[in-house]
Amino acid sequence: MVIKSSKSLVSEALDQIETINADQAFNKVNNDQCNLIDIRDIRELEREGRIDKSLHIPRGMLEFWLDPESPYFKEGKLDMKKEMVLFCAGGLRSALAAKTLKDMGFEKVSHIDGGFGKLKNSKFKIT
Repeated sequence: MVIKSSKSLVSEALDQIETINADQAFNKVNNDQCNLIDIRDIRELEREGRIDKSLHIPRGMLEFWLDPESPYFKEGKLDMKKEMVLFCAGGLRSALAAKTLKDMGFEKVSHIDGGFGKLKNSKFKIT
């Protein structure tokens, strides 16, 4: 049995998804063009803070909260017509999550290079 490494999975995901930087994400948020989704664990948010105007969807629940047929679907939480811009702490989990959303059929999906680490040193406000 051959197990793919997490590094390999992230590399494959990055080949298939759009990666944007913190400034591009800031512009999309300020122009009301996207849902900014923080997929970090709740403990990370409590420890590091939150990005203003972001929505928290834990990585483990992302597919379920965004699937209208799931009993966990969060009706009205997101604008399903807008781009889904994901971020995590450093950009690895969000790359995998963005690929999963593409696999689900979402067409407008991206993730932020460098994740929260880059966002906290950008124009975004930390709350």
